[in-house]
Amino acid sequence: MSVLEPQTAVRAQAKWVRMSPRKARLVAEHIRGRSVPEARTILAFTDRRAARVVEKVLSSAVANAEANHGLIGDELIVEAAYVDEGPVIKRWRARARGRVARIRKPTCHITLRLVPAPEPLEAAEKPRRGRRTPAKAAEAEPQAAGEAKEKASRRRRAKVEEAQAGEVSPAEEAEGAASEEKPAAERPVRDSGPGEGARGNQEVPPGETTSGRTLARRRRKKKEEEE
Repeated sequence: MSVLEPQTAVRAQAKWVRMSPRKARLVAEHIRGRSVPEARTILAFTDRRAARVVEKVLSSAVANAEANHGLIGDELIVEAAYVDEGPVIKRWRARARGRVARIRKPTCHITLRLVPAPEPLEAAEKPRRGRRTPAKAAEAEPQAAGEAKEKASRRRRAKVEEAQAGEVSPAEEAEGAASEEKPAAERPVRDSGPGEGARGNQEVPPGETTSGRTLARRRRKKKEEEE
């Protein structure tokens, strides 16, 4: 059934479809506001039984637009897609103790309305980026080379600043060298042997380094000589 509505809208309807209205609405919501090619793609990849019925209604609406009104199917948009409730078929099933159980079989009416797109779909799409022409590429090369030189100069400048920040003054260098050249004899060495206590912490004569055992041996020898 095809009806020519104001604003050149084409409508197709499937009535008394043996399906719950809620199940059909879940599919109809996906294609509302879409173009016909997009709606066909969505329905083809929708894994629901209602998608097959809605796809048939869409094909009927496109055929009506092309045959009766001279429109191009791929340039149409799904302006409206709604599902109305139909009569509910009631059946009964026998249960225990003479009772019966009600079986409800709902039906629905699926309606789609198509209208021409406000402008051609190709013009409405965002233009794609084409390849750069040789002239544009030649213009871009000097700019890229200048940017690379500028980045390299920035890096060199940063390295020089880091080196200057880490440099040591000549006075500090001289002081460090003098401390390194200072002989060991000028630096008194303290040695503490195990078990010596406070006696072990004594200065060693310049140019000699001894252990705790040597100091103990010397003290023992000196004591024997005194005796």
